[in-house]
Formats: sequence, C-alpha cells, structure tokens
Amino acid sequence: MDITGTVKQGYGVASGTAGDPRFPTGTLNLQVPIFLERGLDLRDCFSGTINLDISPYRFAIKETTYRFQEVKWSPAAPAETFSFCPCTICHAGIVVRGWIYYPHPETKPEHFHDNSTMELLAPWMEGLSYGDSLVVQIPESQIWLRASSGR
Repeated sequence: MDITGTVKQGYGVASGTAGDPRFPTGTLNLQVPIFLERGLDLRDCFSGTINLDISPYRFAIKETTYRFQEVKWSPAAPAETFSFCPCTICHAGIVVRGWIYYPHPETKPEHFHDNSTMELLAPWMEGLSYGDSLVVQIPESQIWLRASSGR
C-alpha cells in the first residue's frame, strides 16, 4: 500500500533538538541499544523521526514485525511498548528502507501524535525538509488506513 503525506515538524525529543535536559542526546539514542538487544538493529537510521502527516487519513497498527513491551529505556520515563513495521520511503528520486516507529499511546507518558501522524525511522535523507511530500510503501497486512470523518 502506498501512502502519501507531508513532512511536518515534531517535538524534537527523539533527536535531542528539543533541549529536554532529561534526554539531551534524544530519546532514540537511549532506545536504539535496547531495541538492538531485543533483535532490531536501527543503527543505520538517523537518530530522529520523520513525522509524516497523512491526513485526511488515519492509521492503526494491524500486525507488527517487532513489538517490544515494557521497555524501560530511561530512569526519567516509565516503561513503554513499541511496535515497528517495515516500510519503503520515497522522496525526490531517493528510495530507502525504514520503519514505522510506533510508541503505543497507552504506555507513552507525553509528546503525543494523533493517528494521522506516522513517525518514521530511516537513514539520513539528504534534502528532506518540512513541507515535503513523501510516499511510504507499507505491507497491507501491517496497517489499517481509513479516511477520518469530521476532522
């Protein structure tokens, strides 16, 4: 399934650009080693998320390739559940393999996104900017996609 969306600015916590003193190098730098221990190697990905606005659509995780429960990745945050779905990201002739990064909202303490924002992990994509259009290819078995009503 191909999903087209627009890159938007996130909170900057994953990358460390938010200036949050609890996570000065970003949350992903703390999480990636734990995900690696559990079998998912994200070391080739940039240490920040691509936040993709897919409105007027909303998504839900149907089936995941990786799901890690009760991940205690920082003394400053409660344990969380994370799911990952593989995807292919296409932008301006560049195609990379990446992941939908889904911190489950029911375990996430702050920095929420609505379900029309996909967080993506991928290698650095030169030239990618806020407002750019991306196409994300995702196995249909992993994502529910529906048009939102009354947005």
